[in-house]
Amino acid sequence: MTRVAAIDCGTNSIRLLVADCDPGTGELVELDRRMLVVRLGQGVDKTGRLAPEALERTFAACREYAAVIKELGAQKVRFVATSASRDAENREDFVRGVLEILGVEPEVISGDLEAEFSFTGATRELTGATHLERPFLVVDIGGGSTEFVVGEEHVLAARSVDVGCVRMTERHLVTDGVVTDPPTREQIAAIRADVEAALDLAAEAVPLAEARTLVGLAGSVTTVAAIALGLSEYDSSAIHHARIPYEKVREVSERMLTATHAERAAIPVMHPGRVDVIGAGALVLLAVMERVGATEVVVSEHDILDGIAIKTAEDVEAARRRP
Repeated sequence: MTRVAAIDCGTNSIRLLVADCDPGTGELVELDRRMLVVRLGQGVDKTGRLAPEALERTFAACREYAAVIKELGAQKVRFVATSASRDAENREDFVRGVLEILGVEPEVISGDLEAEFSFTGATRELTGATHLERPFLVVDIGGGSTEFVVGEEHVLAARSVDVGCVRMTERHLVTDGVVTDPPTREQIAAIRADVEAALDLAAEAVPLAEARTLVGLAGSVTTVAAIALGLSEYDSSAIHHARIPYEKVREVSERMLTATHAERAAIPVMHPGRVDVIGAGALVLLAVMERVGATEVVVSEHDILDGIAIKTAEDVEAARRRP
């Protein structure tokens, strides 16, 4: 087993996983997994820059994570940054701050590499599941982007497109700095149009129609699943590999898009950082299911973070074997 620390810094949240990993099998023994909503992508779609307050929230989270990593003694740390920092003009400020705090430079990865990590993390446990048809379509709905990956044991095709729960909320649901509560039909239609255009773009590179099992990742999907399951509190073990029917996803999506902020916030499984963006995230998932004709989505709690950890352990093992 190799002890590694993986950090996934997205548009909405920053997450840490410290785990002992078998690089041969991909087996993970989780030691610490946590998430903080820092909204790094605040305003990026509009300004093209990372806001100073967003950077400070992210750096505060990095300081917390640095203490955990030091305590648990990870052999190697890998910090992967996705959509928001990939798009920002001032991303060097972000890179410099992370390097000072954690001692590693964040990898501002491409959408294709992000897709590969997501696929590895989501499907490593599913490759032996005889009840699930291949190929898999892994859909990772993030804050700023959504990754589409088709594969069996390995990635066959992937595409990242710029629709995510934060980006769609900020682009279509915010007026004078305030989120519309609840959204209008026109606003919902505008999100749907963007998502449909993104699906057209994804379909140019990824054979969406050939997929036989839809696997959904990330906070929008797991939150929709938790609501659909009627959980009184967030329970990862109940959500992981849950199979949520299309009708349930449609019901939850409609509920999130017609509820007020207070009504969404009162849902027991709702993370405070998702209250304003869950409607857009649920709508992205619904649109994907309708486009590919999926009757259900298999929900995975294991995603890009697990993929980063597995790949990092493999790198450590490969370095050990070099003469």
